[in-house]
Amino acid sequence: MLICRIATYCLATYAIGDMNMNERVEADLPLTEVTYFILLSLAPQTKHGYAIMKDVRLLSHDRVVLSTGTLYGALKRLLEQAWIERVDEPKMDETGRPRKVYALTPVGRRMLGAEITRLKSLVGAAQLRSAQGLSI
Repeated sequence: MLICRIATYCLATYAIGDMNMNERVEADLPLTEVTYFILLSLAPQTKHGYAIMKDVRLLSHDRVVLSTGTLYGALKRLLEQAWIERVDEPKMDETGRPRKVYALTPVGRRMLGAEITRLKSLVGAAQLRSAQGLSI
């Protein structure tokens, strides 16, 4: 499993074919709301699945409420893309079972930053129109 994650990470980190890193980042934008909020949730620190669910709900002001199926499907895809990784941290649930803890990878952090830049550009365009008297 570790070899597979390293290979996936290397493929996601280095240019494939003629695409450079910026082109690959742009090709994956825009992010879905679910992906955006999961990456945003993991930006400051590692979290286990339930903590991600709660944080996404908080960050989105209850607009994005993740079911466990949606969350773990998204986490699986983000792991495969090497945007996040599982880390070994001694976190236990209330029954004493170890929890799976997730962290952003450098690639995931770059994707999040690119999406934030894209969203700021969209908001900036709307603010410009608003300043020009467009009723929004």
